[in-house]
Amino acid sequence: MARLQDIVGKYEDGARFVITAQMLRVGVEEFDTLVKLWLEDEGRGFELADVPHRRVINGEFFIDRITVIRVST
Repeated sequence: MARLQDIVGKYEDGARFVITAQMLRVGVEEFDTLVKLWLEDEGRGFELADVPHRRVINGEFFIDRITVIRVST
């Protein structure tokens, strides 16, 4: 799994970018769980910038992509 901090660290403060399940090399269901944890934790280096993109799998919605803004930690 690619490290989240490596991805976030590529961007300057204020930059808007996308993080996907594919970028982290995890499944959509696992990514959905990770995003929910990230949103509860203030110190990740980014804030949610838009409504998360969801994919339907077996009738359930899972987050598979988020757009974020880089912030200082």
